[in-house]
Amino acid sequence: MFKGSIVALVTPMTNDGQIDYPSLKKLVEFHLSQGTDGIVSVGTTGESATLPVEEHMEVVKKTVEYAKGNIPVIAGSGANSTDEAIFLSHSMQNLGVEAFLTVVPYYNKPQQKGMIAHFRAIADSTHIPNILYNVPSRTVADMLPETVAVLAEHDNIVGLKDATGDMQVLADLKRLLPDDFCLLSGDDSTCLEFMLGGGDGVISVSANVAPQAVSDICRAALGGDTELARSLNDKFAALHSDLFIEPNPVLPKWCLQRMGLMESAFLRLPLVEAELSNAKHIEDIMKQVGIELS
Repeated sequence: MFKGSIVALVTPMTNDGQIDYPSLKKLVEFHLSQGTDGIVSVGTTGESATLPVEEHMEVVKKTVEYAKGNIPVIAGSGANSTDEAIFLSHSMQNLGVEAFLTVVPYYNKPQQKGMIAHFRAIADSTHIPNILYNVPSRTVADMLPETVAVLAEHDNIVGLKDATGDMQVLADLKRLLPDDFCLLSGDDSTCLEFMLGGGDGVISVSANVAPQAVSDICRAALGGDTELARSLNDKFAALHSDLFIEPNPVLPKWCLQRMGLMESAFLRLPLVEAELSNAKHIEDIMKQVGIELS
């Protein structure tokens, strides 16, 4: 259902912390021109934790509007409260999104049975397909492949974003899941190996900054041109890893401002701007891979 390079889009903001809709439109149009296959709107890279419900919905609505049906938009609807995740999903199901991305509840540390009950309740609440999101480095709780297999039996649960970076997890998922269940990497540094191991694509942070490159890597990998895929990926390996030397999305926002695609790199507290040394380091990497700065 979903393949290739799907960007985990940042949410641009003005210097006084308001949503910058002209820059959001510019970003969506940038991705349409660069070969991106889909957009995740207001996922965790989109600072979902600091957007109240009304803003969250409006950013998703505008993203769908700006995409004009050219590529699918997936809305972040995760929460560590099942009722809140159901409310978000139900509220956004008529905005034109193609799917919801729902993260394993953070902080609560639910049992595997709790995860099953949580995701089934969300999937039952909406007619829009759900993609599960497992990112134990952020949530602490780790959804096991066996749990994903149980959830895959639900007609409205169609895929998984796996950010473990563990290829054994991928192998277990491939063994346990039906062939039509969508598997997307959530880890840029290992996304190539994920696709070569049978994954369908990546929900990428790097694609914010280098969308054409990530798209080319995905097309080569999924098209069976392993040599080209490895060559392209090697060029961008430092960007994949070092965008995360500050908490995401601190450096992606800084890069996009330097590229002239956003007026401001503002982040809502508790995130703050990048350390100067880290910003300079990423600028050097951008120059090395040929990304044009304004």
